[in-house]
Amino acid sequence: MNNLHYKSLLEIGRLIQSGDITSVAVTESLLTRIDTLDSDLHSYFYVMRDSALKQAAEADQEIAAGKLRGPLHGVPIALKDLIWTKDAPTSHGMIIHKDHYPAEDSTVVDRFRAAGAVILGKLTQTESAFADHHPEITRPNNPWGSALWTGVSSSGSGVATAAGLCYGAIGTDTGGSIRFPSNANGLTGIKPTWGRVTRHGACELAASLDHIGPMARSAGDAAAMLQAIAGRDDKDPTSSSEPVPDYLALMTRGVSKMRIGLDAGWALEKVDAETRAALESAIATLTSLGATFVDITVPDTEKAAAEWSALCAVETALAHEETYPAQKDQYGPGLSGLLDLGHQVTALEYQRLLLSRAALRGDISALFSKVDLILAPATAYAGLTWDTMTRFGTDQALFNGVLRYTSAFDASGHPTITLPCGMTSAGAPIGFQLVAAHFDETAMIQGAWAYQQVTEWHKKHPAL
Repeated sequence: MNNLHYKSLLEIGRLIQSGDITSVAVTESLLTRIDTLDSDLHSYFYVMRDSALKQAAEADQEIAAGKLRGPLHGVPIALKDLIWTKDAPTSHGMIIHKDHYPAEDSTVVDRFRAAGAVILGKLTQTESAFADHHPEITRPNNPWGSALWTGVSSSGSGVATAAGLCYGAIGTDTGGSIRFPSNANGLTGIKPTWGRVTRHGACELAASLDHIGPMARSAGDAAAMLQAIAGRDDKDPTSSSEPVPDYLALMTRGVSKMRIGLDAGWALEKVDAETRAALESAIATLTSLGATFVDITVPDTEKAAAEWSALCAVETALAHEETYPAQKDQYGPGLSGLLDLGHQVTALEYQRLLLSRAALRGDISALFSKVDLILAPATAYAGLTWDTMTRFGTDQALFNGVLRYTSAFDASGHPTITLPCGMTSAGAPIGFQLVAAHFDETAMIQGAWAYQQVTEWHKKHPAL
C-alpha cells in the first residue's frame, strides 16, 4: 500500500479493474495520505471523504459484477475548486463564495461519474483563477520545495497530483494555468482546443479564453482523463461537435513521420541556460525517435501576452458584474486590479484587441500547413520561486518570459501538452510544450507518449 500513490492512473486502474486491489482500499490509502501530508501542502480546499468512499464501494460492486466503465473506473481523482459540485462547496478561490453549493454538478463531473471515477475533493486555486491566491486563503506548497512557485491558478491541482494525493486532477487554463503548475510540479498537463471540453458548470475567469483540461503524471494518464470529458455538450453552446478520437488507441503510433516546428530564436534564445539545455535534450530525443524538425517563425507572442491582459480583464469584469465593485472589500488586490482594468478598456480599444487576436489565431493556424506540432518552452525561467514572482506585475522581462509561451495559445485556442524534460541543479522540474493544430490533440499526445517511452523525467517524484 505504501507505493500505490505514485503508480500511474492507468496502472492503478488496471489493478482495480482486474480485482487485484479494491477501489475502496486505494481511496482509503489516499485519504490517509491527504490527512498526513496536506496540512503542510494545502492542496485541498475540501475533501469529499464520505462520497468518495461511497463511489469507491459502488465501483468495486460494479467491477465484481463484470460491469467495467473504462480506464478510470474506481480511480481517485480531484477537481479544481471552480468545477461545480452539488455535494461539495465550489468557492472559485473566493471568500464571498466559500460556502456556495451549486444546484447541479458540472458536465465534467457528470462525465467523470459516468466513467466510474472516484472524486476525492476540491483543490485550492487562486482567486477567481487569476494570478494570486486570496489573502485569507493559504496557498499550496510545492512538494519539490516550499520556496518554489507552484504555478497558478491550478496550484492545488499541480501540488496534489505531484504529491500523490490523487492520480490526476482537473485544471483550467486562461493564460497558462494548466501549463504553469504542470511545469512547476513535474506533471503532464493537457490544455485542449478551446471548445473541446465543455465549460458548463465551471466558474468563469474569461469565457472565450478559459480551457478545461487534465493534469496527470504521464501522457497516457492525461489522455485517459481527456477521453472521459471531451465532446459536445448541449448545455454549453460553445462546445465543439468535432468527433473525439480514441486517444489511448492512437497515441502509440510514434513520431517517425512527424514534422515538429522549431523557432530557435523564440524557443531557445529567450530562455535561461538550464531551460535551454533541457529543451535541446528533448529535441535530440525526439529527433532520435524519427521526428523531423522544421524551421518556422512564430508570431509575436510578447505582443499577444501584452494584449492578453486587457482581453482577460474585460471578460473577467463581465463575469463579476454582480459582485464587483459592489463587494470590492472582499476581493484581493490582484483580482481587483484586473477588474479595474477591465472597466477602463474602451470599446474601440477592445475591438482593436479582437482584430489582433483574430490575426494571431490565423497566423498560428497557418504554421500547421507545414508542421504537425510546434515545440515550445513552458516558461523562459526554470525553478521560479515565490520571491521572484512577487515582481511579476512590475518586471517586464519576467512578465514576458512567463507569458510569452502560454497566453498566445489561449488567445488562439490551440491545444498544447506540457511535460517534464529535466531538472534544475537545485532540483526543480523543467518542462516543455508540444502545440498542435485545432482539435488535433491526438498528435501532441502521440508526441508526448513517444518521448515518455524513452525518458524518465515523468517518473520522478518529490521526496515527502
